[in-house]
Amino acid sequence: MEYLIRRVRADEWQQVRELRLLALQDPVASIAFLETYENASAKDDSFWMERTEGSAVGERVAQFVAEAPDGSWVGTVSVLVEKPGVATAFSDPAVMDQTHIVGVFVRSEVRGSGVGDALFRAGIEWSWELRETKAERVRLFVHERNGRAEGLYKKLGFERTGVTVPMAGGSGELEIEMAVRRTQA
Repeated sequence: MEYLIRRVRADEWQQVRELRLLALQDPVASIAFLETYENASAKDDSFWMERTEGSAVGERVAQFVAEAPDGSWVGTVSVLVEKPGVATAFSDPAVMDQTHIVGVFVRSEVRGSGVGDALFRAGIEWSWELRETKAERVRLFVHERNGRAEGLYKKLGFERTGVTVPMAGGSGELEIEMAVRRTQA
């Protein structure tokens, strides 16, 4: 089946919310996302409208979706721009112009079909094409027990950087940073 990989549009906030809530119900959501279903489902429409609008235009953040021929969304990935000296999603200040892939989700029925690969390619290409920021690398974090996700990331050229951060909540578990550099792309 052919999927259209594209950036979200500002008026698609309801679909963005629906896919995010579905992702947060995935069996690995507790180690894959920094948000819970309960917190996300309690957010009002204005939150989702603003989030979607911010991801649809500009060069600060982009959200990409995989759209099936019937119009349904089967996957998503978001990319955040990080600038040197500015705190990031993990509170560490960025040391270089880079982007950070977050919010990765592919519906279980299409996993292994290439949708995840295509979403990542779109996010990485967007990172290299930025005009205001010359991203030196694209990074992401993966939970130390999320082998399925780490396997995908390695296949796409991401490598462990040696940086780890503790999971929120004091569980003692770690998030592992992986990155692909511009020269590798």
